[in-house]
Amino acid sequence: MPIKVGQDTAKTRKSLTVNGKSISYYSIPAAQEAGLGDFSKLPASLKVVLENMLRFEDGGFSVSIEDIKAFAEWGANNGKNPREIAYRPARVLMQDFTGVPAVVDLAAMRDGIKGLGGDAQKINPLNPVDLVIDHSVMIDEFGNPRAFQMNVDREYERNMERYQFLKWGQNAFNNFRVVPPGTGICHQVNVEYLAQTVWTDEDQNGETVAYPDTLVGTDSHTTMVNGMAVLGWGVGGIEAEAAMLGQPISMLIPEVVGFKLTGAMVEGTTATDLVLKVVEMLRAKGVVGKFVEFYGDGLDRLPLPDRATIANMAPEYGATCGFFPIDGETLRYLRQTGRDEDRIALVEAYAKENGFWRDADYAPVYTDTLELDMGTIVPAISGPKRPQDYLPLTNAKEAFDKEMKETFKRPQGKEVPVEGEDYTMSSGKVVIASITSCTNTSNPYVLIGAGLVARKARELGMNRKPWVKTSLAPGSQVVTEYLEAAGLQEDLDAIGFNLVGYGCTTCIGNSGPLQPEISKAINEGDLVATAVLSGNRNFEGRISPDVRANYLASPPLVVAYALAGDMNIDLTSEPIGQDRNGNDVYLKDIWPSNDEIAALVEKTVTREAFVSKYADVFKGDEKWQAVETTDSETYDWPVKSTYVQNPPYFQGMSSEPGTISNIDGAKVLLILGDMVTTDHISPAGSFAQSTPAGKYLTERQVPVREFNSYGSRRGNHQIMMRGTFANIRIKNEMLDGVEGGYTKGPDGAQTSVYDASMAYQEQGTPLVVFGGEQYGAGSSRDWAAKGTALLGVKAVIAESFERIHRSNLVGMGVIPFEFTGGDTRKSLDLTGDETVSIRGLDTIEPLQEVPCDITYADGTTRTITLKCRIDTAPEIEYVEHGGVLHYVLRNLAKT
Repeated sequence: MPIKVGQDTAKTRKSLTVNGKSISYYSIPAAQEAGLGDFSKLPASLKVVLENMLRFEDGGFSVSIEDIKAFAEWGANNGKNPREIAYRPARVLMQDFTGVPAVVDLAAMRDGIKGLGGDAQKINPLNPVDLVIDHSVMIDEFGNPRAFQMNVDREYERNMERYQFLKWGQNAFNNFRVVPPGTGICHQVNVEYLAQTVWTDEDQNGETVAYPDTLVGTDSHTTMVNGMAVLGWGVGGIEAEAAMLGQPISMLIPEVVGFKLTGAMVEGTTATDLVLKVVEMLRAKGVVGKFVEFYGDGLDRLPLPDRATIANMAPEYGATCGFFPIDGETLRYLRQTGRDEDRIALVEAYAKENGFWRDADYAPVYTDTLELDMGTIVPAISGPKRPQDYLPLTNAKEAFDKEMKETFKRPQGKEVPVEGEDYTMSSGKVVIASITSCTNTSNPYVLIGAGLVARKARELGMNRKPWVKTSLAPGSQVVTEYLEAAGLQEDLDAIGFNLVGYGCTTCIGNSGPLQPEISKAINEGDLVATAVLSGNRNFEGRISPDVRANYLASPPLVVAYALAGDMNIDLTSEPIGQDRNGNDVYLKDIWPSNDEIAALVEKTVTREAFVSKYADVFKGDEKWQAVETTDSETYDWPVKSTYVQNPPYFQGMSSEPGTISNIDGAKVLLILGDMVTTDHISPAGSFAQSTPAGKYLTERQVPVREFNSYGSRRGNHQIMMRGTFANIRIKNEMLDGVEGGYTKGPDGAQTSVYDASMAYQEQGTPLVVFGGEQYGAGSSRDWAAKGTALLGVKAVIAESFERIHRSNLVGMGVIPFEFTGGDTRKSLDLTGDETVSIRGLDTIEPLQEVPCDITYADGTTRTITLKCRIDTAPEIEYVEHGGVLHYVLRNLAKT
């Protein structure tokens, strides 16, 4: 976004000299001296947003002096002043699962603007956009030296259409770069290379201006970069596309919860143990829609990779972001990861001059606070279904037994023979042990810790249990560099943790199939198989269709569970296996000391490794270089493609918006419970031939082996509509005890959600969905909203919404409503046979309460009050236009 100097804030523009170069910046102290308010006690995270207001005020960007003064009022009002502001991040980050549909939308918008008589070249990102291909590698092969290459080969076979399309986008659009497959996970590439902490750009006069590095990303774990003081969070692809095209992010000045860390981590604990405790505490506190900022002297003893681990899991604790201010550790990490020395000097000088630096006197005002002594942290896991379900390792066995009785309602002890093997399967057996995900595979302390556990186990003659599918998918190639330099990759290989790819793999559901005989035994016995992964998400139905209980753990514990092979073993007191002589081995026998880990990190994690691995980050390997694509302004949509199709959003679009209408005579598509995640709404993993998506592909002669996943096919709306509300574990309360994507059709018979929706749409009947608390938690998955809209759903009525999904629904023209007055789906005795009408929408205002008439099957009617969660005035315009992209497209066509 080009910088324009505002008139009223021109006096706040100052300059500083760094290594002999003069650089301009917008000064918060100068704004205070100019009488705009007292900003001295603002948290650093909020100062980043304030600087954004100073920089864009009166430059034609809808920012006023009153917006700036509101930040002073925030401090004077105990950290509260929910004024609506227009925020503009510096850049956008994408991954391929969410990025492909975003580029599909941009390509479709080029067609759409030409249909409105506009110029296709107006559809170009105004802000820098980086798309990292990291979600497409599946673990088909594992536990052998061929695994990496074979998985890469299959990745290209499956995804060539998508990669050709992304290469077209890289050539067709300005400000759009693609990081090829096999480089690393987008958040790790961001932390290790793309992020700068302080960004620079030129204004309209050609002068260099420094300002905080900020971004939004189409993946919820974009928050990881807040560990290095870069303010960023996940948004839906729809909102990201609007931001790319110059549309501001409309937001309320957030509350900021201060999280004070004191003490130091004790022997035998890891950053994963710490973050799982933080998640539990913040979920209990309630921080949805808020910033969390970490402070306290504990930060002096918290390395940046550990900070990034905590920041990464902000979506799991519900916050918009978890921010760490700039300090000496930030500079150390920038230097170690190969950043330019001039940039590092600028970060330090800018932070100190503009009030962003954390020193011993850092004591801002917070809306609320909580505190944790890191010396109290113990080894822990989390599960079996939610990241916030924290379990000290000492309680893990007992907790699993309780889950078997109360949640899964299955008896313990049932054993099923595995065909052709000399072992049996039973509930609790660990069938997947995966070092995966951006959260931990980016952290050298826990990765080297895992390697040392493997080394000690190997020296004792131990190995993984034969029923455990093991995998190692690092966050970047640098991880392989230091594991090999330490000689630890050989040890990991020896017990089955061979490199399978650089990507999200198991964490996103790309765990690949289990051995068929194991899968058969699990399903025949109706067993509760388990997975242990070093990821951030363990929602049901996400990791593998064969696994019902998923646990998050540190990489060293993942290795330990692979050796033990069973959740019914207490790792803290029982032997996890035997050595080559038959002697019992306990966890303490193979657990490395903190000093051992630190010594190897110091020796092997080098600046040279980062510089070397990122030297040609956009070049890719020979396979990527060989991908051929067209060179055209608009995309030539392949008619027979099952991966990329021109979506219907902008086809036949009028030049003027419509109005918001009342909802009359809507039928109920689903009634859903609490904590329905975007994984439930729009699954990312594999799907069966019998599903609507499977039938669609079968009709087009696509063999089952080539189905790939929902996530990889997000460029095809036909697949994604059929996959909406199709998670194998979703439970529609309209049906008795049925799991999966089913509902009642117009005739009252059970059918798929997709088929019911199509039948209702043929009749011209609008649809509504009912839900419970935290509706739309989890991934920033735009297809959870797009699919909802394409199924003909006009409203989602729930007890509460997670931030990103609410925004995505509005961005697709679907109106979110919240119950009021204690009403819930249960108190209303809903069965799904009701008819719903919502009035007052033709004169709707932000956050207005409106009447809703519910007519029951017996003809009785009940009127309740709903709170409309269209939160801001711009969002009303978005819904009037049919969505935010329609709004942007019409405005661009007129200019």
